[in-house]
Amino acid sequence: MAQHAPSARGARLGRAAGATGSISTVSGVVLLLPGASRLSPGPLRPLARALARAGAADGLVTHQVIHGGGTREAEAEWAADEVVRRYGDVPVCLAGYDAGGRAALVAAGHEAVNSVLALAPSLPKRSASNSPEPVKQLSGRRVLIVHGTNDARSDPELSYRLATRAKKANRTTCRFEVHSDGHGLREHQAEVVALSVDFVLGSVFSGPYSRPVTDALAAPPPLGLRMPLASGYGRSLRG
Repeated sequence: MAQHAPSARGARLGRAAGATGSISTVSGVVLLLPGASRLSPGPLRPLARALARAGAADGLVTHQVIHGGGTREAEAEWAADEVVRRYGDVPVCLAGYDAGGRAALVAAGHEAVNSVLALAPSLPKRSASNSPEPVKQLSGRRVLIVHGTNDARSDPELSYRLATRAKKANRTTCRFEVHSDGHGLREHQAEVVALSVDFVLGSVFSGPYSRPVTDALAAPPPLGLRMPLASGYGRSLRG
């Protein structure tokens, strides 16, 4: 396993939620990477509850990565190392919001990671002095980006541009737009959580996705990267 201690010092995993029993019952892990502000948790808390309910019977465990003052990307990699140490060779989904969303995308190259969920990722604007966000590490992973069209804190066009470049290297990339919603994804939180749960379970356990996710993954740009999240999504995911 890679060593990330110096830049991840102080990070720790929160209490496990979901599957109960011995370690041998764990068949997949979701690492929740929070944003920069504790006062604005976004949809991660309801997502954690929903994943615990929906995935426990299949052996899904969820841990929040508690920020310790290092770089969030290094903390995400350290957390993936810790999952391997605790649970062995199980698939890991990195699910982040805001700064945690960017960390999930950047740390996706860890060998244990099979999928990435980035909710309103906070991405840096490109200037003449910096390079575009890397996407090579997303190759071979299943990737879902969700962004509100009215996000005033994290420009949704930046995540669209990243998704466009990522799709060229990785066909299993899709992006949903939450029309009229802001950075916290509060207006359509139920739909965002339902979409996220469907993606995570389908990715971690290599199962079927709902029709909208399947269509988004199959559609060429820009359709599959500007997929509108329908109002009421999740009431009948596979019906």
